[in-house]
Amino acid sequence: MTPVRIYLVDDDQPVREALCLLLGTYGMTVEAFADPATFLAHVDRSRPGCLILDLRMPMISGLQLQQKLVERGIDWPVIMITGHGDVNACRRAFKAGVLDFLSKPLDEQVLLDAIAAAEKALEQVLERAEAQDLLGRLTEREREVLDMVCQGWASKEIATALNVSARTIDAHRAHIAEKLGTSSVAEFVRLTLADPATTSR
Repeated sequence: MTPVRIYLVDDDQPVREALCLLLGTYGMTVEAFADPATFLAHVDRSRPGCLILDLRMPMISGLQLQQKLVERGIDWPVIMITGHGDVNACRRAFKAGVLDFLSKPLDEQVLLDAIAAAEKALEQVLERAEAQDLLGRLTEREREVLDMVCQGWASKEIATALNVSARTIDAHRAHIAEKLGTSSVAEFVRLTLADPATTSR
């Protein structure tokens, strides 16, 4: 299993060094940044990870940094840390979609538990992105056929419902399998369920 990648953004150097040392002993890859601007200049959507952001930093706060990432289409899980936590800050963080909110000094086990939860959340984010990418390759008619297949319809039933030949449906299914890289109905269902667009249909 690939070690989880952690992006740490905190203007407090001793905190950065301590967290890098701690998390490194658990086999985690930590990339630390002293300020949000530097991180924004280096962040790469093709290298996803979990974010540990300091709430209060000069110029750009942790919450503002998270918002800038969301605007770029980066919705990786965020653990917000602060030495000045209060109820209002905590409420704003969760409302903004932050996964966890931890107070300094950080409790080692609490932090590890938060990272474990963030890793699971990241897997879900990546699954959604994969599903959106793959399903986005389908034509409107192919997506219609796929949805019916996922509901348990046979090719002949789909053909009758769409007023086309069974051969046409078989051709659509072949194209769908090619574009999605699988002919497994179970995998079709997994992809459609992972796609946020499915829930809005």
